[in-house]
Amino acid sequence: MRKLKKLHRIVKDMRYTIYSPLDGQPCADHDRATGEGVQPQEYVLIKMEVLSPFPPKLKALEGRKVYLAAATLRPETMYDQTNCWVLPGGNYGAFEVNDIDVFIMTARAALNLAYQHLSRVPEKPTCLAELSGSDLIGLRLRSPLALSENIYALPMLTILTDKGTGIVTSVPSDSPDDFMALQDLVTKPALRAKYGVKDEWVLPLKVIPVINIPEFGDKSAEKVCFSLKIKSQNDKEKLAEAKRMTYLKGFTDGTMIVGEFNGRKVQEAKPLIRNKLL
Repeated sequence: MRKLKKLHRIVKDMRYTIYSPLDGQPCADHDRATGEGVQPQEYVLIKMEVLSPFPPKLKALEGRKVYLAAATLRPETMYDQTNCWVLPGGNYGAFEVNDIDVFIMTARAALNLAYQHLSRVPEKPTCLAELSGSDLIGLRLRSPLALSENIYALPMLTILTDKGTGIVTSVPSDSPDDFMALQDLVTKPALRAKYGVKDEWVLPLKVIPVINIPEFGDKSAEKVCFSLKIKSQNDKEKLAEAKRMTYLKGFTDGTMIVGEFNGRKVQEAKPLIRNKLL
């Protein structure tokens, strides 16, 4: 063993795994009371920079680089970011990543990142401010790859805070959930008023075609939502069916129609766009 290590044939390194902070070690399949077969899920973290002026709840963070950090499985769709979503009643925090950067996300997500060297204190996330989703609505953001210069944080009522970071990118050209949540805000003034959403944050927004899919065209979410007669973002069963119809087909048969990978198949472009974002 020592000889192989000296010859650099074996190394000690780190890998992604299911980990137990309580036991201080990886938690393999047969060590778990539940969740056998579960593997780590890789996401791409989208850093959406919060632009000044900061609202009162974030004033203490002025001088730092503050980001809403969203987790996505579909980096190839990021050109169509019209806004981002937060859960109005969700619990969030501003967590210190290093001496400069601050990520806004759920405590659960911050803990996961702290075990991946994305916390100023390893394995111990430092929360600089506790926030609700309502505190984040209306934040003006700049997001990588987005064709829109600035986007806003808007309310979405169906976000699960035990998944990803609790911050969600909005790509209504290809995501039925995003398309319907945006339609709800556009068509329902009372909903905008309830959450303090200004008309200028929403009404000018246009879907930006990113991927052309045979059968569904370049606005697949809009087409499938109208075909299935989906009424709102709360129509969960029909939205699940809409995603089933479009997501896999978008990956296997879709073609990029914007960006530097214009004309490339989505399955070819996806890892290239992922690497561009990292």
